[in-house]
Amino acid sequence: MIFPGQGSQKPGMGQALATSNDAAASVFDRASSATGKDLRAVCWELSEEDLRQTQNAQLALFVTSVAAFFAQEEEFQFAAGHSVGEYAALVCAGVLTVEDGAKLVQRRGELMASAGLLAPGTMAAVLGLDREPLAAVCESVSGVVVIANDNCPGQLVISGEVEAVKLASEKASEAGAKRVLPLNVSGAFHSPLKAGAAVRMREALDAVEFAGGNVPVVANVTAAVQSDNWAPILEQQLVSPVRWTESVQFMISQGVTEFVELGGGEVLGGLIKRIDRTVSSRAFG
Repeated sequence: MIFPGQGSQKPGMGQALATSNDAAASVFDRASSATGKDLRAVCWELSEEDLRQTQNAQLALFVTSVAAFFAQEEEFQFAAGHSVGEYAALVCAGVLTVEDGAKLVQRRGELMASAGLLAPGTMAAVLGLDREPLAAVCESVSGVVVIANDNCPGQLVISGEVEAVKLASEKASEAGAKRVLPLNVSGAFHSPLKAGAAVRMREALDAVEFAGGNVPVVANVTAAVQSDNWAPILEQQLVSPVRWTESVQFMISQGVTEFVELGGGEVLGGLIKRIDRTVSSRAFG
């Protein structure tokens, strides 16, 4: 079971499921009560622009993904989520409760949004350039710019200070990238510019209880199963790259042949097709 990250949100998400399935509706109720926000209104009534705001997008993705999981009854071997999707994975694997997961995602969204104001930054997708030459480009640029997402072969994302990302984008094109696309984001996610937010997020993480869980969860930071000690991993996640390619390859190496993307469309399924065409993927919710 895989859970999407920011960028997969869209107005109306989860509405059909929550209005037709009691288990999904219960997730909306529980998460809304825990956060003090009407998450039905967030998901179904906000404009595309308002839903794109970090604090809204992350909660919308979380509640919709978890609702989709609770509405289906399939057994699964592993759970993994892309960035904020990792919190939905932890809930569905039994590591976090719906309520604690919702509170953590709410706090994460708030901190990431405020960090974007305190330390402005941006991101860009780099297509058609391998990780090693792109890492060399980032290292050659003065200022903060790092690889933030390794989504699939040929699709990497850089993140950092606005001018540094701009210069790295130009150098990436010179190094052979097929395309470099600036992303419409509110900050430099998964970069050192989120260090302050990570420290404050740790306070929230230390206030909740992480259970052992009932299925393995593959962490973004390590691209391997994380069995315990989740608080430091989730703190580190805010400033570390999302190692999605390696995470998927790890699950395939453990015998996974089918991936089900829950709650946010088929973005991750598309990445998986580019990682390994011998496995299948489908979306639910």
